[in-house]
Order: sequence, then C-alpha cells, then structure tokens
Amino acid sequence: MTEQELIQGCRNNDRLTQKALYEHFSAKMFGLCRRYVKTTENAEEVLMLAFCKVFKKIDTYTGEGNFEGWIRRIMVNESLMFLRKNYRFNEHADVTEIPIRAVTVSVEDELAAQDILNLLEQLPTGYRTVFNLYVIEGYKHREIAEQLGISINTSKSQLILAKKRLQKLIRQTQGSSSSP
Repeated sequence: MTEQELIQGCRNNDRLTQKALYEHFSAKMFGLCRRYVKTTENAEEVLMLAFCKVFKKIDTYTGEGNFEGWIRRIMVNESLMFLRKNYRFNEHADVTEIPIRAVTVSVEDELAAQDILNLLEQLPTGYRTVFNLYVIEGYKHREIAEQLGISINTSKSQLILAKKRLQKLIRQTQGSSSSP
C-alpha cells in the first residue's frame, strides 16, 4: 500500500488501513517514545495514545512535508504531554556555574544504538527529555522551554548536565568493557 493509500484509507476510517499504518510505523515510533519515556509500559501507552491522535487528526495532514515527520511530531508531543503530567522539569542548576567542555567521545561513533538507549534510560527524566529534543529532534532551547513550561536557562542547564552525565556513563561503560 502506498503512503497516499494509507492516508486516504485512514481518512475513511478503514480499520484495515489503520492497522497497516500502525504496523508500518509502530516499531520506529515506539523507539522514539521509548527515548522519552523510561518504562516500556509507559512508552506503549504513549504510542497507543499518539496513534489514536494520528487517526483522529489525519484530516489535518495537508500533504505538505513528510508524512512520517508529521506522525513523529505527534509522537514527540504525546511523549512530552505524558512527561509534563508525570514529572517536574523546573529543577535546574544555574548555567553560569557549569563549565562547558567539548565532548571528546562521540556517543554515536562509540556505541551501538541499543547501548545509546540504555545510557539515555539512566539519565533523569529532565536531562533525557531535553537531550532528546535538542540533540535528536533538533529543537531550539526556546522551543524546548515552551514545550516543557521551563525557562530557556533551565533547558540549557539540563542539556549541559545531560551531556556531562552521558560522558561519565560512557567512561564507566568503556572502563568496564576494557577490564578483564
């Protein structure tokens, strides 16, 4: 089935087409939700809620831009709604107190995708969320602050602390893998 056929079938509320759309995108979108939401059960819940929203709002997709990107945006927004409902994001350190150092270890170059997910899971919710939005999704700090209801400085400090924590976790991972 082509993307256009999937879209049109979903607009017609065809259950088989909705199932086909879900099966086509669910694995990738689950991975996206899982990056934001710590537990598998919560990520599954977010995924289901987001797909319900996809089916409900399919008429708002204008055909402009990438359809997968449109679905992805819904998944990210649903993940953020879940996090806002269940976690506080206002805790932060003052950016001026944290020395900024260049990241010497490239996470993408050094670790497999599952290793990256495992490291991200170890980050506190605020760090992980800001890191995902900024580094992976490409949001600006202003946009992150608006999405999460935090200040721009809080977003910046969460990102700096996330990178610092990831560096430490990478060093620990490399140290434990090199020892006998």
